[in-house]
Amino acid sequence: MRIAVGQGSCGIAAGALKVYSAIENLLDNKDCLSVTGCIGMCYAEPIVDIYDDENNLHRLTKVKPEDAENIVNAVKNNDFSLVENIRISKEDEEFLLKQTRIALRNCGIINPEKIDEYINRGGYEAIKKALTEMSAEKVIEEIKTSGLAGRGGAGFPTWFKWNAARQSKGNEKYLICNADEGDPGAFMDRAVIESDPHSLIEGMLIGAYAIGAKECIVYVRAEYPLAIVRLENAIKQAESKGFIGNNILGTDFSCSFRIKAGAGAFVCGEETALIESLEGERGMPRLKPPFPAEAGYWLKPSNINNVETFANVAWIITNGGEAFSAMGTEDSKGTKVFALTGKIRRGGLVEIPMGRTLRDVIFDIGGGIKEGKKFKAVQMGGPSGGCIPEELLDTVIDYKKLSATGAIMGSGGMVVMDEDTCMVNMVKFFLDFTTKESCGKCVHCRIGTKRMYEILTRIVSGNGEDGDIELLEELCLGIKDGALCGLGQTAPNPVLTTIRYFRDEYVAHIKEKRCPAKECADLLTYSINKDKCVGCSLCSKKCPVNAISGEIKKPFTIDTEKCIKCGQCKTVCRFGAVEIM
Repeated sequence: MRIAVGQGSCGIAAGALKVYSAIENLLDNKDCLSVTGCIGMCYAEPIVDIYDDENNLHRLTKVKPEDAENIVNAVKNNDFSLVENIRISKEDEEFLLKQTRIALRNCGIINPEKIDEYINRGGYEAIKKALTEMSAEKVIEEIKTSGLAGRGGAGFPTWFKWNAARQSKGNEKYLICNADEGDPGAFMDRAVIESDPHSLIEGMLIGAYAIGAKECIVYVRAEYPLAIVRLENAIKQAESKGFIGNNILGTDFSCSFRIKAGAGAFVCGEETALIESLEGERGMPRLKPPFPAEAGYWLKPSNINNVETFANVAWIITNGGEAFSAMGTEDSKGTKVFALTGKIRRGGLVEIPMGRTLRDVIFDIGGGIKEGKKFKAVQMGGPSGGCIPEELLDTVIDYKKLSATGAIMGSGGMVVMDEDTCMVNMVKFFLDFTTKESCGKCVHCRIGTKRMYEILTRIVSGNGEDGDIELLEELCLGIKDGALCGLGQTAPNPVLTTIRYFRDEYVAHIKEKRCPAKECADLLTYSINKDKCVGCSLCSKKCPVNAISGEIKKPFTIDTEKCIKCGQCKTVCRFGAVEIM
């Protein structure tokens, strides 16, 4: 018997450490207890997997420390009826069965702290094959055949970047992993590093061999401490096994690894800003050309891909480029990982072949909207992406089709919104983010995003003016054309897409001084319906500013002059008497 407790960041946040400790304290044979990473079912954490003597999997979800005794007895007696109440449901099993996992193939299955478990699942066979059976040019050709595009957002062909770096003159070259995952709602790269760090290392080794680099650098957010610890551990283990260092596997190929913990600037997700940060400078983008393949880190030829891109590489080398390209669409090959967050029933990590629809991901796999509410929109690509409305839910997921909606694939964040979301206020949130994260190097981004944020703030505060929508559109186009890097060039996307698909909400805020979603506090009025109020006084007791008064068993009233529109009264009212206009 083997018991594995999921200990990705999501599992730990849900209480996995307490569950692990409770099980450990009751076990006689503690060697059968181990940890694993995130399986992707973040909504069902903590998760405990039990492999019986026949290696059958018994998956338990939403486990609590008090379940430990039944779990241990179930293992001791081989009687899993004892944990029937926390066994994974058929519906949750479908969450995983409807996916095709390549980048996430080992996540939540192996112990990320033990290299042997990665090796036992075919790990490091791809680098052996590359070094002993393939030339660097053949590796690049296999990646070209696969159709693998960069999974960091731009979707640029991976083979082309590798080939450009290989053909650049000079013996000193660098391979860099961009793990500076800064999009709100995105956690794909973090999960891969925490759950399967060796797939990243092996993919980078293959890439380094292909371009002729002798040093690999992983630029990872300092806000990912668990990922950093597990990656450091994996690098040491790979070195001890001879996969990193001099004359790897007895060949002429030598390569070292190091980690750079970034300070958390969103702009450092842009490759040239990342390079500036690596060099000890402030993270600000460089003019291109020259591109990093020609003059990157220390002005030496460099290649940069993100974590998910590298996580696919070993699989492609092992199984062949054609196997990868057989999945997906003509324009977008293979699979893509998405982070489902927001008002979704089953939030977590989803990996599907390109070509599925947004509806497939959000409703078929994600289970639809929480509390049975109506779907309104999904924000694709983070603050640099765009909002896709309900009428476009059947849009096929590939780079070109998503771009046609005004959104982008991005790194794979999907923030789902329901009927209670104010689209104007949501855009204000993203503009607040991009304004603060602008490095300030170019005027269009530094000043333009600030002006847009100010206009949006006026609108949601009830001070919108005629012409604000047109002014926002004008600013968007100017910023897209004039910004130096991708942060500024894509910052207007949320504004443009919401004006395109939800223009009526802007009009309601500006002309009618009304928020249709009833979210913008400055545009709301709280009142008590006298026919529904029973005079229980609970709303009055909860009001932080004493704006509610009345007599017991008689209808209460709200003083709108005192009311700060905190919503406490509506939250506590059991009779639906508090109304918002």
